[in-house]
Amino acid sequence: MSSDEPFLPFARPTISEEAIAEVADCLRSGWITTGPRTAAFEMDMKTYFDAPHALAFSSATAGLYVALKAIGLQPGDEVITTAMTFAATLNVIVLAGGIPIMVDVDPRNYNICVEDIESKITPRTKAIMPVHFAGFPVDLDPIYALAKQHNLRVIEDSAHAIGNHYKGRKLGSFGDIQVFSFHPNKNMTTGEGGGLVTRDDDVANAAERQRFHGMDRMAWNRFSKAGSQHYEIVEPAHKFNMMDIQSALGLHQLRAVDGFNEKRTQLAGQYFEALKDFEPLLLPQFPTKYDFTHAWHLFSPRVNEKVTSLSRDEVMQALKEENIGTGLHYRAPHLYPYYRKTFGYKPGDCPKAEAVGESIFSLPLFPTLTQNEFDRVICALKKVFKNA
Repeated sequence: MSSDEPFLPFARPTISEEAIAEVADCLRSGWITTGPRTAAFEMDMKTYFDAPHALAFSSATAGLYVALKAIGLQPGDEVITTAMTFAATLNVIVLAGGIPIMVDVDPRNYNICVEDIESKITPRTKAIMPVHFAGFPVDLDPIYALAKQHNLRVIEDSAHAIGNHYKGRKLGSFGDIQVFSFHPNKNMTTGEGGGLVTRDDDVANAAERQRFHGMDRMAWNRFSKAGSQHYEIVEPAHKFNMMDIQSALGLHQLRAVDGFNEKRTQLAGQYFEALKDFEPLLLPQFPTKYDFTHAWHLFSPRVNEKVTSLSRDEVMQALKEENIGTGLHYRAPHLYPYYRKTFGYKPGDCPKAEAVGESIFSLPLFPTLTQNEFDRVICALKKVFKNA
């Protein structure tokens, strides 16, 4: 390594001493699986999102899968989604029996091209699944208008987007179904975990069954003093419940996430200022046609191939040699071998997403990033491209 500084990861969770104490109390309580802390965490999510239903899951991936099952996805049904996302978005569609239909993206901000969605709708289309990439909200009004016109469901993959707003409304406080991620590199964490939010009673009831073996009641409703050991299996299902150990973290993380996002926004502003005239990188750009706040889960520039001979992978490796960690978010998932072989996707199907996927990477961004660490990132970037 050419740097004497310690390795700086691209993400680091921010966990308070109070949250650590809550986890310890949970371990001492004797109830560590789904129980009173998960129930309390779900109540806090309902309040936070001003929503009648909020369910905790073992992951956002599980929440997305359950959402698809809850809307009645059948084998061969099509789900329209973005060509720039983590593979989980496509995987859950396939695992639930559906066919992912890809829509290209806006290369300035990596979100789905809303204008191109309608051309992908067929009689087999069941749902639209937009992704709020890096915490930037998709233009939702035209998507919901299309869904209403064609009798479709909307499942917002909000894995990156907890706490942000679209036209003055918090994501999760309106619309059809939203799924948030609580992975350690996200804006808040429960270790692993996710949350599903909806205003649809039928979806909520189906999701409740789908996350725990198809039972009509959870363990907390069976093993507590007031509960009954009897239950019914009303449908076959997986086991996707969140533990109280995780919810012990979530209770404190949810209270802190808006503050985390404020810090992330401040750091993103510093990146924009420090790199505004730095030609080797293309910075994300955002429209002005609607009001929004950005959760800044990621700060993801692109390598500007017009002014540098370095590839994205070479840049990431060179930064690693300077002890700066980065993330690859993401390659265009329709080009993975499974999706090419199974659905016939090929290079050129979504050229904008493919170009983004070859040039994008994520810089360190987390609430406890210090000014010294930030300066290290900027100095390393300038050194890497100067040496090139």
